[in-house]
Amino acid sequence: MRSFTLITALLLCSLSSVSGSESQTVKVQSGDEVKLTCPNITSGQTQTDWFRVINRTKPSCISSMYGVDGEALYCVGFQNGFEMNSNKSTVFLKIKRVDLSDSGLYFCGFYMKAHTVIADATHLIVQEKFDVTANLMSLILGGLTVSLTIVVVVLAVKVRKLQTAVNEEPQPERNKNLGSDELNYAALSFQAKPKRSRRPAPEREMEPHVVYAATR
Repeated sequence: MRSFTLITALLLCSLSSVSGSESQTVKVQSGDEVKLTCPNITSGQTQTDWFRVINRTKPSCISSMYGVDGEALYCVGFQNGFEMNSNKSTVFLKIKRVDLSDSGLYFCGFYMKAHTVIADATHLIVQEKFDVTANLMSLILGGLTVSLTIVVVVLAVKVRKLQTAVNEEPQPERNKNLGSDELNYAALSFQAKPKRSRRPAPEREMEPHVVYAATR
């Protein structure tokens, strides 16, 4: 495989213009298969390379092949899950099961006249797979929680109103249903007893017309 040192330097110089205006965006879900393409701009046998850039870091080589019918060679870290092939009009890069870490800028380059020419760039965005069952259960549980909350609030309001109505209801007269005998008994029971005087009884007054004899 040809050394990628010079190619990397050239790609870094032209990365800003490629990623800004000429790149296309492809969105896929994790676990899916995706096939990236770029036009084959060569008319003869030459080396074609695929690269990837993540967050504008140093480009990483993915694969390389010479000519349309050449054998694809894969760089370190890309031996599994990647497949490169080509025909006279298009160069392909297939990722069998994409992962969130596969997100980045992918582009192909052609070595022509001692220079690497970038043909096209694709911004791959891998999204978390949407779990229909989990989201449906979340919606159901959320709906049940809201319904139970409403029921509890309504019951609390009803209980509060009932307690208020009971407290405001006038109490019946205490002796309304008592008979005459029971009323008399109650009156006698609650009649205050006369207080006893603790003062000694006054001495009998002396009668004015009675002669009292004093004896020794």
